[in-house]
Amino acid sequence: MNYMGGYSIHIELKQLKGDEGLDIYNMLQDIDQEENGFINSVHGKTFEEFKEWLDESNHISCEKELIDGWKVPTTVYWLYVDNKPVGMGKLRHFLTKQLQEEGGNIGYVILQAQRNKGYGKIILRELANQATKKGLERVLLTIRKNNISSLKVALDNKGRIIRENEERYYIEIRMRSK
Repeated sequence: MNYMGGYSIHIELKQLKGDEGLDIYNMLQDIDQEENGFINSVHGKTFEEFKEWLDESNHISCEKELIDGWKVPTTVYWLYVDNKPVGMGKLRHFLTKQLQEEGGNIGYVILQAQRNKGYGKIILRELANQATKKGLERVLLTIRKNNISSLKVALDNKGRIIRENEERYYIEIRMRSK
């Protein structure tokens, strides 16, 4: 139970299982296909295509090495508030050189109508906890310079800017010391 704004709410991060239904499908239809670098490949797809995507995503989360020579094993999570999905997160188990430049280990998105309620900070914290459970000592986030909200969320989660270029900040969050 979490207390926000003086009242209690139930917040839960759930890993994709493959049997998700209309609540998740509808949420994904309300999230743009691309926003601040976060790719929602289900936006605009049919429910049947969504179910296929769930199966593929579930399979990819179990892999240990590159898939098809380029896809990194990734686990998808849903953020629920009072039993309603409000956001989606992705955790890449390791990074290629390309993902070190553009992508990072963690990506997340919160429904437009649910923003500015602290859920971004919560989902990032919970995704970092999941990374720790997978044995990662640190995670990298790449944040576009115009995405000030995500930069603030990352810094509020003990992230630190390790470098930047014209387009992005590179934020590292360490979960354990070596």
